[in-house]
Amino acid sequence: MSLTVLLLTGFGLPTHDSDPATTGTLRGSKISLSTPDPAIRGDWNQRMTWTRVEKATRVAVNSVVFRSSGQNLTTAGTYIEMASRLFEPTLLALAGLAIRSITR
Repeated sequence: MSLTVLLLTGFGLPTHDSDPATTGTLRGSKISLSTPDPAIRGDWNQRMTWTRVEKATRVAVNSVVFRSSGQNLTTAGTYIEMASRLFEPTLLALAGLAIRSITR
């Protein structure tokens, strides 16, 4: 999970939360909402902050335990989250089996 948090902090979380913007005109009952794509701006030092680490930790725990983080992620962040959903429960199960075999 530490690797997941590090990767999400550096590459997975957008720099700023994107707010949906309403564009176009209202004609009848049609209106369009557009959300800009999440993007990472700034250098490595600006991305490695405690606020982003805390947010990445919440995303990683939510994706493993509750199966949905609900966080707007970059494309790389989406793939990191999918990989953590696959590998982290498997590694936790193997750790549990290893501990069980030691205690027997």
